[in-house]
This record gives sequence, structure tokens and C-alpha cells, in this order.
Amino acid sequence: MSIFFGVDIGGTSVKTALVSGDGEVLAKEPFETFPDRGYRDLCVRLKKSLEGAVSTAGIDIKQVSAIGVGVPAFIDIEQGVVVEAVNLGWYDVPFQEALQEIAGLPVVLENDANVAALGETWIGGGRGAKTALCVTVGTGVGGGIVIDGKLHRGVNGMAGEIGHLVLMKDGGPQCNCGNRGCLETLASATSIVREAKERQQQGQLPPDANIFGAEDVFKLAQMGHEAAQQVIGTAADWLGYGLALSAVTLNPDRIVIGGGVSTAGEQLLGPVREAFARYALTRTVEAAVVLPAQLGNDAGVIGAARLALQALR
Repeated sequence: MSIFFGVDIGGTSVKTALVSGDGEVLAKEPFETFPDRGYRDLCVRLKKSLEGAVSTAGIDIKQVSAIGVGVPAFIDIEQGVVVEAVNLGWYDVPFQEALQEIAGLPVVLENDANVAALGETWIGGGRGAKTALCVTVGTGVGGGIVIDGKLHRGVNGMAGEIGHLVLMKDGGPQCNCGNRGCLETLASATSIVREAKERQQQGQLPPDANIFGAEDVFKLAQMGHEAAQQVIGTAADWLGYGLALSAVTLNPDRIVIGGGVSTAGEQLLGPVREAFARYALTRTVEAAVVLPAQLGNDAGVIGAARLALQALR
């Protein structure tokens, strides 16, 4: 049985899992990121995580064929270099080479949204899709395109960066990429919390309400607070608009929405579908099904394992 080690690196935590060649998660071994310790330290801890997962699964480490890694970053795929990972403070980091040296296994590297897309189209919400646009809505907004089971990366790995569609040309919020008015500044969990707190300061939401995450805003909306409902409605409208622009270009048969905000379910997806239908061409809307991701927090590690599997074929 082919076994792969899938890695999903985040700003605060690293998810890892041993995954079989048919997508079954055999063991998980997550740990904290501590990016300030440097990338080589992280590689050492990844090796320990691999050893722990192998022990938990009761297999020989020699059965592990390769390691797939998803990083929240711009990646030079050919060189295996993390070009820019703002949340990690990494720039021009030769991560693939370092992890191969320390772990003693082949390593493949990819953007985290892309590996999540691979996971969802392998055994999740996008399974069986001919052309899938997978979107993760969390702290930011990421995207990945999978066509006939293979990632579509574009010329230098930037295809699918839906979060950086500039939708508000004038006066939009500042984005980490340097532009203003990007989709992720308008429809992410970060933007939902920011807008809700502004409404709270204006007296439109209860002053004693704890607003720490997007889930708090969704709860306020469910309780009937109009301002919270408006914040969510606006974010959903922006997201539907961004999906419409992307879909008119890509013409997908499946649009899969994952990430932390997607756990709100139809409270978010309902108005997103309405906005998508309002802004996209009718035939584009008729071709595309908008549905939630199914793999949850495992999408990244499963997709990273799929990446490794495909690299060895």
C-alpha cells in the first residue's frame, strides 16, 4: 500500500497526517508552527511528526513514499522555494531541499489553497468535477483550480488567486498583497469581524457582545441583530461577485467553498449563491454547482498527500 505524509503549514499550527493512496487518513500528528524559530527547525519537527505518525499507525517508515507540503505562500514550484510567506515571515526559503535533506524522503511543495483544492476534488466536495474552482474563506480568501484532476497553476503558480481580485478600485481596505479592495479584504473572516466591530462601536450591535471571530457575527445574526445580518450579507455579496467574475472566465462545473467561514453553512452559502446567480452569465450559472467543502481541516493534508502521489506517477 502506498502511503504519503501530508503537511499543511499554517501561521499558528501545522497539520500533518499519514494518508493512504486512496485518501484514507491513517494517523495525525499536528503541532504548533513557531515560525520565528526558522524553517530548518520546522523541518526537524516535521521529521519528528512523521516518526510519531508512523508509530501511531503501526507501520514501517519505509512504507512512506513521499511528503507533500502546502504552504500559505507564493511558491516557485520548479525550484521548490517559498518565495513569499507573509504570515510565516519567510522569503526565498529553499524549503523543499531542506526538508528532503532532513527527512530523507522526496518532497513536493505547493500553495496551501491549491493542496486543499486537490484534496476536495480527490475525495471531497469536488469529486468527479471536470473543472473545479475551490475557494477557502478564512483569515484570507484563497483559491485553487483543478481541471481533470490536475492542478492548473498558470505560468508561475498564480492561477486561482481569487482572493486578490481587486473588486473595489477606489477607497478599498488595504490588503497584505499591497493593493486595496481585494476580495479577501471584503469577504474573509477578518473582514467580517472588522466590519462587525465597527458597527459595534457605532452602537449598532450590543456593546457587551464578544466579537472575536466570524462565528460570533453569525451567532449575532441568528439572534436577529440586523447589523450583523447586514455585515454577513455584504460579505456574501462580495464573495458571490468574485465567484461570478472567476466563473465567467473559467466556466467550472463545480465551485467548492471551504475554510473556517464555510462552517456557517447555508447562512453564508445561500446568499452567496444568490449573488453568484445575479452577477454571472446565465449559462455559466447553469453549469456550476456551488457547494460546501466536505473535508474540513483535513483538506490540506489529504490534498498534500495527493500532490505527492501525483508527483511520483
